[in-house]
Amino acid sequence: MAHLLHIDSSIQGDRSISRKLSARAADAWRTAHPGGTVTYRDLGSDPQPHLTEETLLARRLPPEQHTPVQAASWALTVQLVNEVKAADTVLLGLPLYNYAAPSSVKSWVDHLLAPGLSVDAETHTGLLGGREFIVLAARGGGYNEGTPRAGWDHAEAWLPHGVAGMGLEPRFITAQLTLAEVNPAMAELIPLAKESLAAAQREIDALWSPVPAEV
Repeated sequence: MAHLLHIDSSIQGDRSISRKLSARAADAWRTAHPGGTVTYRDLGSDPQPHLTEETLLARRLPPEQHTPVQAASWALTVQLVNEVKAADTVLLGLPLYNYAAPSSVKSWVDHLLAPGLSVDAETHTGLLGGREFIVLAARGGGYNEGTPRAGWDHAEAWLPHGVAGMGLEPRFITAQLTLAEVNPAMAELIPLAKESLAAAQREIDALWSPVPAEV
């Protein structure tokens, strides 16, 4: 049975564009996979704790040597890795905060990176490959080549490297200029913002569309 892991990370609630995009993708997935199951995780409202010196050490010690704090951290890592392993498709809603990914997403990735669970401890081969990993990204401004802030989107640049060791390969679908309608200084960019959002929605709608049979 097909299984989807749907993750949001925005702290903007109903105002979030990344949440709207990820919800649209999840609905499209359900339509294409009747009978499929979904696990939902909200990193925005329930962020995972950042690793500390003590909990990081839990990844280097056998479980029988764990302190209670390390045991709890390791159990969370096992849960998060197993959520990914159970999924055929992972959807991640990814807003851009201060030109980077939310810290909750960084913490999620840090927890996933665990020798013996997501990475082979001997060969260092990633163990989470072979599944779709689709990132629904939203940027308040514009960061394409030729714009004043080209290259300032450090979330899309970082994430593929952050998960590469585990075998995950993210595909990005991005809406830009999402602040145009609420920031008077960006009012002239509203048409471009609407065009970017519409393009992202079309790409989402085509994700699991049936491929026409050859005649």
